[in-house]
Amino acid sequence: MAHGDDEQTDHDSGGHRARGGRGRRSNPALTSRAAILAVVVCAIALSLAYPVREYIAQRKEIADLRRQEAVSRRKVEILAQRKQQLGDKSYIEREATRRLHYCRPDVKCYIVLDGGEGDGQRSRKGGTETRPPWYETLWRSVEAADRPR
Repeated sequence: MAHGDDEQTDHDSGGHRARGGRGRRSNPALTSRAAILAVVVCAIALSLAYPVREYIAQRKEIADLRRQEAVSRRKVEILAQRKQQLGDKSYIEREATRRLHYCRPDVKCYIVLDGGEGDGQRSRKGGTETRPPWYETLWRSVEAADRPR
């Protein structure tokens, strides 16, 4: 019986090995198919990555160029308006009178010298500090450097 029990055990274990072997054979087949599929998917992804990146870069470049075009068109419009202004004789006369103090012979023009605008010159009577001339500042620095410490 012991021998029969061994046969029974061998038979059961042998049958179990056969079934286990088939199960393992299906797993490696499934694994190899999955590996091939993964390689194919990776190859497709890698082959599409560069064109997609270039497409996105080109779209960005197109958008930037459109913005630049809009800015340039606006500048052209402004310059066209300026050209039209400069072509107008009355505008030129007004600007010559305002900026250059030109006067037509039949018009009396006045220039106010002590105006409220203060064209960069400040009145020294108002108590504002004035800087000494540059040569005084230079001479003071030479004298200060010559003094012993």
